[in-house]
Amino acid sequence: MSPHVLILGGTTEGRELAAALAALPGVRVTTSLAGRVTRPGALSGDVRVGGFGGAAGLAAWLREQRVDALVDATHPFAEAITANAAQAASATGVPAVVMRRPGWQPGPEDRWHLVPSLAAAADLLPRFGPRVFLTTGRIGLAAFAHLTDRHFVVRSVEPPEPPMPAHTEVLLARGPFTVDDETALLREYLVDVLVTKDSGGAATAAKLTAARGLRLPVVVVRRPSLPEGVTAVPDVPQALARLGFGPS
Repeated sequence: MSPHVLILGGTTEGRELAAALAALPGVRVTTSLAGRVTRPGALSGDVRVGGFGGAAGLAAWLREQRVDALVDATHPFAEAITANAAQAASATGVPAVVMRRPGWQPGPEDRWHLVPSLAAAADLLPRFGPRVFLTTGRIGLAAFAHLTDRHFVVRSVEPPEPPMPAHTEVLLARGPFTVDDETALLREYLVDVLVTKDSGGAATAAKLTAARGLRLPVVVVRRPSLPEGVTAVPDVPQALARLGFGPS
């Protein structure tokens, strides 16, 4: 029987892994998407959309669909999904791999302020000027909604979910972005401080370079820790090797 690999996707790396696995003879690959983005990019193999109903639901799906390996290639901040995947893999004995792109690292000229959460980022904002460029995604803006004396420029792929700050401009855009474009945006909107999550990867890193060039402070929300006993691989080749489809 062909090996069946389930990818919990939604990232560029998950899409690349699906393509690599689908190209292998005799391998069945299914990518599961949470459904938060209405127009996801094309994916190789089978695709399912929607949640599983927690760890127990995912474990049941792994058994019913005879899944041989599980890959968590979700966003680094998809904490609940990662926890559910670890529990489901443990309950079923299905081998699991977590794939996480490396996080960003500040350079000597960066003015980064590392915080553990969106709420902590909001608490820090009164230290800076009133115009905030917020690139933390469309979910979680409620953490900033009480800051009525700030003007927020919010960028996300799709319209953000309320509640959100009273003074908010929304920019709908999908990366990758260039340093020149990001520099022009920061200047056009008179941004005083950038707030972002440590998503890692090159697609959205240009804003950090632009902020460095303009000497702007950057509030960076740290990634949540992986579940106890879970380690991650940084890229597709290492994920394939961990799954037994490539050199170790």
